[in-house]
Amino acid sequence: MLYQMNEFKNMASAPMRVMADVIQELYRHPMLPVSYTHFGRSIAAKAEIVSRALRHYARPDFRLPTTMIDGKVVDVEEEFVLSLRFCNLLHFKRDTDRKDPKVLICAPMSGHYATLLRGTVEELLPNHDVYITDWRNARNIPLAGGEFTLDTYIDYVVNFMEMLGPDVHVLAVCQPGVPVMAAVALMAEDKMHCKPRSMILMGGPMDTRVNPTEVNKLAEERPIEWFEKNMVSTVPAFYPGFMRKVYPGFMQLGSFISMNLDRHQNAQRDMYQHLIEGDGDSAAAHREFYDEYLAVMDLPAEFYLQTVETVFQRHDLPKGEMMSEGRLVNTKAINETALMTVEGGRDDITGQGQTHAAHDFCPNIPEKKRVKFTEPNVGHYGVFNGKRWRDEIVPRIHKFIRDNA
Repeated sequence: MLYQMNEFKNMASAPMRVMADVIQELYRHPMLPVSYTHFGRSIAAKAEIVSRALRHYARPDFRLPTTMIDGKVVDVEEEFVLSLRFCNLLHFKRDTDRKDPKVLICAPMSGHYATLLRGTVEELLPNHDVYITDWRNARNIPLAGGEFTLDTYIDYVVNFMEMLGPDVHVLAVCQPGVPVMAAVALMAEDKMHCKPRSMILMGGPMDTRVNPTEVNKLAEERPIEWFEKNMVSTVPAFYPGFMRKVYPGFMQLGSFISMNLDRHQNAQRDMYQHLIEGDGDSAAAHREFYDEYLAVMDLPAEFYLQTVETVFQRHDLPKGEMMSEGRLVNTKAINETALMTVEGGRDDITGQGQTHAAHDFCPNIPEKKRVKFTEPNVGHYGVFNGKRWRDEIVPRIHKFIRDNA
């Protein structure tokens, strides 16, 4: 009933949203004198806040038509190089003959679209040949498409790295850290020639027993049956994925917002003031962030539940007990792929030390191929977006990749 109740709420609020849009347009019309007054701007600002709160946000675009290479503007074209049932492998093809290291970005499958990593891609493009996993919304995948589990995620990563060849570097942001390391371990044990040159794990829950956050504690306090009963819903009839069991994106979004409710409330108040004061740049930045943040996708229920149980409840990977399709994942087999871990000192989702812990269960990687970096002044989002990402983290990743290319 969760999904049905949410859809009913969306339909019931539609007239109010339309009315808010009309009021907003009316009180901003240049031919209406009141639009130039404080009263008119305040009415239009309130209407926009209401409209945005009730709106449904579709998947945004990456909007990265160009990049800078050697001081010159270079065109960038998005191309799907491989399409699987639950994911497209997207390539940002640069109009240049320069041969830079290939980087496969594994985007988190945790409620947001891969476009949340727009800033990540943007800063890597000038010096790398970038690919990204563009996960599809589970509610749009027919039930006949089969299940998608944590094991499927691992298979997809192996498939993508096989396609990109032995000179690829893999970068996992947040949730993919565990399946990416599992994929690399399996490839190393099989002595596959296409295993990655390096593996960069950023803000990933590699061992959530270290400095557990509120997110980690919630997962451990309740049995997996509680999550299945309370967090899983069925896709309604008017979507292609009718009858598929999913963890709805709107529930994940609600969890994210509730963790930092004061911050989001303050952001809306600031937006209101920006609109009244005519601060267009600040208002545009707010819209851009929340257009991305509020666009969410559903996850296959089996993937969600297996991730909760494997990563957050049993801690299988750090214990050396993780299984993938009946096979033990042996992280000690990783001995050639270089490892870099990146953490944010103010991360309230992935606690300090959880990502760096990956080095402990990969003892056979040579010391010269290891890097740990903590940026003290960023939270979870700042690990892969924003000023500190651009100025402090990207240069270190670039050097690490070049050193191991």
